[in-house]
Amino acid sequence: MDKILFVAQTECDGLLGKASLEALAAAKTLAGQLNAELAVGLVGADVKAAADAVAGCGAAAFYGVSGAEYATARYATDAAALAALCTAAGANIVIGAATSRMSRVLPGVAARLGGRSDTGVTALNVQDGKLMATRWYYRQRMFAELTRQERPWCLSLSSGCVAPYEGAAGSADVTAVTPELPATGLRTEVTSMICPSAEEQTIRPDAALLFVAGAGWTKKQADGVPHLTEAEQLILGFLGKMQASLGTSKSLVDLSGEGQQVMSFLTHMHQVGQTGSTPRHAKGLATCCHGEEPHTVGWRFIGERRAINLDANCGWAQGKADVLYVAVAFDVMRKVLEMMP
Repeated sequence: MDKILFVAQTECDGLLGKASLEALAAAKTLAGQLNAELAVGLVGADVKAAADAVAGCGAAAFYGVSGAEYATARYATDAAALAALCTAAGANIVIGAATSRMSRVLPGVAARLGGRSDTGVTALNVQDGKLMATRWYYRQRMFAELTRQERPWCLSLSSGCVAPYEGAAGSADVTAVTPELPATGLRTEVTSMICPSAEEQTIRPDAALLFVAGAGWTKKQADGVPHLTEAEQLILGFLGKMQASLGTSKSLVDLSGEGQQVMSFLTHMHQVGQTGSTPRHAKGLATCCHGEEPHTVGWRFIGERRAINLDANCGWAQGKADVLYVAVAFDVMRKVLEMMP
């Protein structure tokens, strides 16, 4: 009989994040399909609140690794904690969220336990009694369904693929697990965490809208000169009022290498497309973007696509956008900001 272990690290508030709740929902569904036993394994400074919040998920057992040394991300402590949880639960299938912290450590845990790992999984299904994992390849142009014989099989689920768990809270009986930390001590010391404020944050994976800025924002306008300062004010003003997430194309990020001015708040972390990320927002608005394949591949999972471009024959007009506004992005965004409270 299969035994599934859902693993997660707690957030700063001591609870589970949205991505982890999505992975828990997938693990719960899979346990029902395989008629397997579900267990929950948590890591954090104090895991009791997180365990109580998901007490109604139907897990047969809850395991926890608690302590100040497990509050923040560190490979040595995270790997030891997750390996100990897997051993304590006796799980042969391990499911976590594809967060940066979990994705970094889960393959190492599988190696320690003699198993296998697959990251960035987008779906979990059962065919002929076997677990099948779906994973996208080649920048989301093709996908594969795969299964493995090796156990434990550690899988990290990409966010936005499953509705998050919303079961009732309760009181969970958490079994404390004590990992075996390296005998030579911990070489990495976590001194503090520095997080941007909500107003300064421009990458918001859970935002309802993705706003993408293209290279046209930095080009010369109708008066023959660029208006980079105004472009930054318009974009940041819209992001602040809408609490939208910001993306860009590689061309805009790399303009500095061509000796041109770039927007101060854009980094390679904002890239969307063939050379960047593939977000999963409900809606997307592209501005001053050409809309060709390398860029729009990053929009594969965007629900509703709109674009603003002066060129009526750009890539967005070739069936890639639900709505195309043939207009100057500066003019449109000025009007939009005037209409917003």
